[in-house]
Amino acid sequence: MNIKPIQHLTVTSLVFAGSVLIASAGTAADWASGLFPTKTHEFGSVAVASDTSFRFPIVNQTQQDIHISTVRASCGCTTPTLESNWIRAGETGGLLATFNTGTFRGKKGATLTVVIDKPAYAEVRLRVDGYIRQDIVFNPGSIDFGKVRQGNESEKKASIAYAGRSDWRIVDIEGESQYLKANVEQANRGGQRVNYNLTVTLTPEAPVGYVQQNLVLVTNDQSMPRVPIKVEGQIEAGLTISPSAIAIGAVKPGETVDQRLVVRGATPFLIDTITCEGWEVEFDAPEKAKTTHLLSVRLTATNQAGEFRGPIVITTAGDSQMTARALVTAEVQDK
Repeated sequence: MNIKPIQHLTVTSLVFAGSVLIASAGTAADWASGLFPTKTHEFGSVAVASDTSFRFPIVNQTQQDIHISTVRASCGCTTPTLESNWIRAGETGGLLATFNTGTFRGKKGATLTVVIDKPAYAEVRLRVDGYIRQDIVFNPGSIDFGKVRQGNESEKKASIAYAGRSDWRIVDIEGESQYLKANVEQANRGGQRVNYNLTVTLTPEAPVGYVQQNLVLVTNDQSMPRVPIKVEGQIEAGLTISPSAIAIGAVKPGETVDQRLVVRGATPFLIDTITCEGWEVEFDAPEKAKTTHLLSVRLTATNQAGEFRGPIVITTAGDSQMTARALVTAEVQDK
């Protein structure tokens, strides 16, 4: 007599449990998809052997560490590379998609399937597309400045070879900036071939940090007029302060705190001034030029009560002045 009700409850429970699992799977898929703010990229028209890649950022805004077990590419025209398999809670990572322009030609595209196995299984699909032109070849495939000391000028060259129309020309270059200049000159022309020399200059005004952008060669080809070439490099500071962040804590106006700083330069130097707005700064100036100075700096609070956040600035002596900054934070309290 009691068997049928038990069966009915069991079926109902299974249906309910299945619904919960489906809902959980849908939530997991949405959660995993949210890790990737960008899911598609169009490379456009690119040259043979050009260094063509795109970094998909991975942003973990959850409270759990995430592990990516693998990334599958649907086409050999694109190679995916993870910066790290683990993306810790609150941190960011990246997936680099490299278009294999040296071995593929024509219109190509790939779906990148990102497989996450922790804290739960999920898959996210990313997409890249582009057209690899076989009539243009860059040598080398990109402009790579490597590491450049701030304040120095650096110049790199690349050759551009075209085979096709006899009247093909490069008419302009887009993407220049205050610190990145480019010039292109025709080297020779004959029949249906033409060669150009591209010169890219990184000026002394380039700020500290990474250079990662594209210059775009504009041609008279109406069907595919724009061809990008990748430019990258790293501008290193000529002068650095350690620590780069100085947390003073709570002080009162007129109170003096001592800080020990290490200042390093590429060449021997003397220190001219140390300033920090809202603070009186005293230090024993070194008498001998060295590449590394260990300084005892005395900071006296002169600003009003409240939270302080600003730079301490060290300037070297001599004709070739260099400056370095470190962040100072403090809580200036009422007397």
